[in-house]
Amino acid sequence: MAAAAAVLVPLCSVRGRPALLFTLRSRLLGGPHSGDVRYRRRGTGTGTGPALNGAVASCSFPGGRRDPADGDAVATALRETREELGLELGTPSVWGQLRPLPDRGLMVAPVVANLGPLEDLTLTPNPDEVEEVFTLPLAHLLREENQGYTHFRTAGRYGYTLPVFLNGPHKVWGLTAIVTELTLELLAPERYRRKTHVPARSPLARRLEGSST
Repeated sequence: MAAAAAVLVPLCSVRGRPALLFTLRSRLLGGPHSGDVRYRRRGTGTGTGPALNGAVASCSFPGGRRDPADGDAVATALRETREELGLELGTPSVWGQLRPLPDRGLMVAPVVANLGPLEDLTLTPNPDEVEEVFTLPLAHLLREENQGYTHFRTAGRYGYTLPVFLNGPHKVWGLTAIVTELTLELLAPERYRRKTHVPARSPLARRLEGSST
C-alpha cells in the first residue's frame, strides 16, 4: 500500500561540512504539526530526554500528505519541498527512500535527497508553513553528548524509547528524530547504531526494524 504522506530528508553541505536541513513548523498551522506543540513528558525520569513540560517547537522535514496527482512518494516529497521552501529539485537529487513509518495513523515515506552546498541555494520559505529553516552538521548529530532519549511508560510499565537530538537551535524529536536516527545509521554505520527500543509486538517496532535491513 502506498504511503499517505512523505517527507524529504534534505542532505546538504554548509561551508563544506555535511549537514541535515530542518524546518520549524509555522505557528499559523493548526493541529499536531503547528509550531507550538503541547508535548508532555511521560518518561520514566531516566535518560537524557528534553524537558517536555509545556510548549515545544515542532521541528520537521519538508513534507505532507500525498496529493492525487502525485505519482509516488518521491513526487510528494519534492512537491512539498517546493511549496514549503521554494526549492525546485529534480529526481536526480534523490538518493533513495526509507521504509514508510507510522505517524498519527498515517504511513509516512522518508525520501533522502542531496541538495548540494547550501550556499548555492536560494530558499524562499512559505511563511504559512515554515517559521524557520536551520541545519545541523552530521558531526554534531553523531556526538553522543547531543543525543538524548526519552523513555515512555504504557499502563505503568516501560513501553518504548525514542530519540531526541539536543544542543542545536531547536530540539529534534518525534518522527523527525526517528527519521534522523535511521538516516545517521544509514550514512555512518561505523559511527552510529540505533539505541532506541520499541516493543517487538508494536507496528512501529516492525517498521523500524525493517528500515534497517
